[in-house]
Amino acid sequence: MRSWNSHIQVSNLTVRYDGHAALSDVTIDIPDQKITAIIGPSGSGKTTLLKSFNRLLELDTNVVVTGEVRIDGENIYGPGVEVTHLRKKMGLLAQKPTVLPMSIYDNVAFGPRLNGRPGRERMDEIVRTHLVAVGLWNEVKDRLHKPADRLSVGQQQRLCLARGLAVEPEVILGDEPTSALDPRSSRTIEEKFTALKSRYTIILVTHILRQARRLADYVVFLYDGRIVEHGPAGQVFGTPREQLTREYIEGIFS
Repeated sequence: MRSWNSHIQVSNLTVRYDGHAALSDVTIDIPDQKITAIIGPSGSGKTTLLKSFNRLLELDTNVVVTGEVRIDGENIYGPGVEVTHLRKKMGLLAQKPTVLPMSIYDNVAFGPRLNGRPGRERMDEIVRTHLVAVGLWNEVKDRLHKPADRLSVGQQQRLCLARGLAVEPEVILGDEPTSALDPRSSRTIEEKFTALKSRYTIILVTHILRQARRLADYVVFLYDGRIVEHGPAGQVFGTPREQLTREYIEGIFS
């Protein structure tokens, strides 16, 4: 019996690029307020699945998507869905941090300003709250109006996370979010994910099995665009049902 609620339900999802199936008939429920790790070898469809959750796939004109992805019960690929509203629910953290060409303060304030322009006192509170949430406040509070690109790469990634949280998303999507970071910065990001999962649904693509073991509550194993196995992390890593899963987590192939 499932011990948690699902936030995202994927049904018969197939994604084709120029006729080639990157995902084939994927059906999965993503649990709410948990960390789900999507694992699998390169080219297995991990990032494609992640991008299906906020319709970033549509930035490629040669993509065809069939099936359903339901968020809060709404099929986001149904007719008339407002994409901007959908993406507001999603905070995306990419492999390489991309700060906006403006100050640290303005990076965090960017989304809230687009969505309603809070007054200065309220904006100050929003910026401080989210910089505290990602463990960056004490490091930058005396230089909030300095250019964000002067931060270290690890600090920039946490700033990108704060910027995403500032629009009050429901879901945090991470596409190998620590792959460009040093070990200390990676550990800090991992700690923030663990702290945030009580308030957000977090979905991470990772090629680092040690990271998936440390962080994941739920695991989805993809191979060649199909789900081989999924389930609670303890079960998938401890007693995998499928031989292919066992071979992957034992490092027989990668």
